[in-house]
Amino acid sequence: MSIKVTHGCKDETIVLLIEALKAYQAKHSQAQIDLYRQNSVSVRIRIIDPDLTGRSRAERNKDAWNYLNSLPEEIQSDVSSLILLTPEETKMSFANFEFEHPIPSNL
Repeated sequence: MSIKVTHGCKDETIVLLIEALKAYQAKHSQAQIDLYRQNSVSVRIRIIDPDLTGRSRAERNKDAWNYLNSLPEEIQSDVSSLILLTPEETKMSFANFEFEHPIPSNL
């Protein structure tokens, strides 16, 4: 699967995040990775991956940040939301619903 920018356009931060997430995608071929810039200081990332099944939220978060920690701090600080779900969890997740239907930012 590919990494998609679901809203807006790509900027330098988005491009660097995509590059870092390509390594995650290479190890998790069934993962669906989406991201978008919510406003000038906030990027949201969602990873839907069947490989997350049975893993705790802390384990999922640690694994995903292993790929993002290589980025400069100013890029990392723009990540305001990292949503890590299995395909089954997407149906009941408020975070996923909000990712799909974002509330426009005033910034």
